[in-house]
Formats: sequence, structure tokens, C-alpha cells
Amino acid sequence: MGNISYKKTVKRFGDLIGAFFFAIFLAIPFAFIYLILYLSGTRKPIFKQDRPGEKERIFYILKFKTMTDERDENNILLPDELRTTKIGEFLRKLSLDEIPQIINVLKGDMSFVGPRPLRTRYLPYYTKEESIRHHVKPGITGLAQVSGRNAISWEDKFNFDIKYVKNMSFTLDMIILFKTFFKLFKSNEINLILENSSFDEYRMRQSFNK
Repeated sequence: MGNISYKKTVKRFGDLIGAFFFAIFLAIPFAFIYLILYLSGTRKPIFKQDRPGEKERIFYILKFKTMTDERDENNILLPDELRTTKIGEFLRKLSLDEIPQIINVLKGDMSFVGPRPLRTRYLPYYTKEESIRHHVKPGITGLAQVSGRNAISWEDKFNFDIKYVKNMSFTLDMIILFKTFFKLFKSNEINLILENSSFDEYRMRQSFNK
């Protein structure tokens, strides 16, 4: 799958160098955002959630918390759009909520470039071909994210993920990072996590309609 020697040596070395650089460069913004969220009433400004990584090993992805934990009378979480805070909306618009994932890269859970890690509950619904996305470390950005993001279907997203895994190389990673940098300035394409609908529900509807 892709360039094996690049995956095992150069890519990890590049991730470490990049993560150390960004950890220093973003230290002040990180502290400022953390403080603002804390003072605004978010007592746990860092949100973590279990996600499958390389070889489906579970890790906890880190993000700045952008939503409240408000629930309805049945103790069910309200829809995301009703729980997103004003500060959270701003952080998402500029992708600043993703900054804590530099820690995931330093720890080796993630890479700067790779298939975005989706919800752990989706694991039973991947086809064998789609599961190829877990042959590499998940990324902060990826080929699917610079190829349409929320505008593409689940099938297209997984096709881009599989294409990345099979063709992973230094050149491809540089192209993706370059495109990501410019897309960050387009507010309508900011969301790096492409989850425009629940994949498990989508796959179950597919099965029902067959």
C-alpha cells in the first residue's frame, strides 16, 4: 500500500518535526483559546472522543470543545446546531478547534495527512475495500478533505481515502498540505472532518432499500 519505506520512516519523521514546530508556534494561541473557553463556562475546554486509528486501534482524538452538553427532557443530546456555541462556531470556521490534534500527532496516534478518523461505531459498516482506510494512520487533513469535503458522498469520500492509501507518497502529502493551506481561507470549505450525515444510518438505509 503506497510507499512502505516512506510510511515507516520519512512520514513519521516529518510528522514529528512538523508537530514540534506547530506546538511551539501555536502554544500562545492554544493557551489563549483554552483560557477563553474556560472563562466562558466550558470547564473542560478539551474534548476527546474515541476513534479508530491505524489497524483499527482505538485512540482518543482531541479537539477544543465547540458544543455544550445540553439535553432534552428525555436526556438526549440536542442537535449539534443547537449546542454549538458562538465561540465554537468561530473556532470551527477557522479550524482552530483542530489545534489540539497536534498532540495526537506527537503521540503517534495521527499523522498530518491521512484519512480522517471517523466514529468508532461506524466500524461494523465498512466494506472490506473501505476498511483499507485503516491501513495507515488517520490524518488532520486528507485527500477527501481537499477534494470536496462536505460536498461529496460517502462513497466518493472512501474512494479518495482508498486512493490515498494505495498511492501514499511524499509528493502526494505535500500536494494535500498545499491544498489544505489555501482551502483554510475559504470559509465555506473549512470543516476538515467530513461527516455530513451519520454513516451507520446511511449504510443501514442502503441495506433497507436493496
